[in-house]
Amino acid sequence: MVRIPQPVANGLRTDHPVPDLPFIDDSHIPLDDPHAIQAVGRHDGSDMWGRQDRAREGKGWIAFTTDPIRHDLAWCVRYHPDHGRTVLLYRDGDASAVHAKWDAALLFRAGGYWWDGESWYRPSQVWDHASETYVRRPVPGATTITAADILTAGTGDPTKARVSKVQYVNVDDAPPERWLDDLTTWARHRTADRPLTSSVVRISAPELAGDQLLSLAEFADTVGVTASTLRSYLTRDQADIPLPQAVIGSRKLWSRPVAEEWAEQRRRSDEGLDEAVAVRRGDASQPAGITEVWTRFAQSFYAALWERPDRRRRWALRWRTPEVVQNLADELGWTVAAEMTGKEIVPWDDLTQTMAHALVDEFSISKELDSPGRLFPAESYTLGPGVSQTLEWLIRYSPTHARRAISYTIHETERRLNIPRPIIERSLRETVSPGGSLDSAALDDFFDRVLAPQAPGEKTPPLDAEAAEAVILQMIKDAEEQKDNEDEE
Repeated sequence: MVRIPQPVANGLRTDHPVPDLPFIDDSHIPLDDPHAIQAVGRHDGSDMWGRQDRAREGKGWIAFTTDPIRHDLAWCVRYHPDHGRTVLLYRDGDASAVHAKWDAALLFRAGGYWWDGESWYRPSQVWDHASETYVRRPVPGATTITAADILTAGTGDPTKARVSKVQYVNVDDAPPERWLDDLTTWARHRTADRPLTSSVVRISAPELAGDQLLSLAEFADTVGVTASTLRSYLTRDQADIPLPQAVIGSRKLWSRPVAEEWAEQRRRSDEGLDEAVAVRRGDASQPAGITEVWTRFAQSFYAALWERPDRRRRWALRWRTPEVVQNLADELGWTVAAEMTGKEIVPWDDLTQTMAHALVDEFSISKELDSPGRLFPAESYTLGPGVSQTLEWLIRYSPTHARRAISYTIHETERRLNIPRPIIERSLRETVSPGGSLDSAALDDFFDRVLAPQAPGEKTPPLDAEAAEAVILQMIKDAEEQKDNEDEE
């Protein structure tokens, strides 16, 4: 997931102040020119650094520099020609991470909720492997709270405000007791060319209301883990636990959709894919195909060691019991099954690449065979039995490699063959049949975790009805023209 480090302070010339952070004088940094910002930190032989880049997904630029006075701190700037700039002070070690992830998002609030200049989105957690991007989930009912809204509701006392110099910053300081005082002073420093109504401060949304936020225990209950497990993840910084949307005292609170999307991403992870097609045998849980190999070799070894009288006589009398031999056969069978996960028996990476190219080729052939003049466009394509059965085998034996093959297939089939993604995904679902110990429910669960993430209750979009109607009208027109020609002859 995308986790932006927490800033230390606002720059005094920022257009979008972060709530409850102090304001720091940034007049010693040239904020109007990204190359000048970069140049501040570019000194050979020093512990300073700076960089600037054009925004890849949006307008404007991004830049950062180590502060020339405090080398343990750095200034990060995101500029947009329509929405102004955000100026924030970070720990110097966090600046590169902020710079790398600060692009489409103009600013972050409430533990990772982000704004692109038009809409608010939830923290980026769910990764779509085919498009290699995080799924963007808009926030229903989101409202932008501006500086004008806050200052209209209540005026602070600028005589009690605290605007400090960077040399006096303490990163462990508590938030200002009356941030409204500081905000009032910041507003007086602003130039008249950008009104306070354009300064974004907070997001307000139904899912972020205080009575809708989850405690740690409620978070754990929502995602299906114990509170102690979740607390352990937080303590050890494991499992990419999302940032809380609010902290009251020492109590962390999360929005329910953020918790649910964290659980969704866990289901779609490599471990989650293994779980989708796993079969338990005793205390072990492995992908269905691996368990099948274990069972098959265990039975084979048992037959070889016990069911042949000439071999059975070689056992000492006290070891000559079915239970002891069965345990040994299980161990031998598991040895072979475990070897399947390495490269010694199956060249997984090579097989994955071959599988992906075979799938793309199947879609290419199917599209060529699809009649361009058919009345309705194809809703799905049928893949050849050899390819579909091999994909089913790969899902059973190594779901993570199967996911790689499917993701590559979707990406390349969309790009090279111009087949809509819903058709590709529908074809894969309908073509692959359950096999061995992999039942239809497990197969559906696997595809749910691999294919395009959808919002709760969202269904695969229907095919383009307008395109189908256009085809039908064109066919009617062609038929009428042909009849007219025949009448003239």
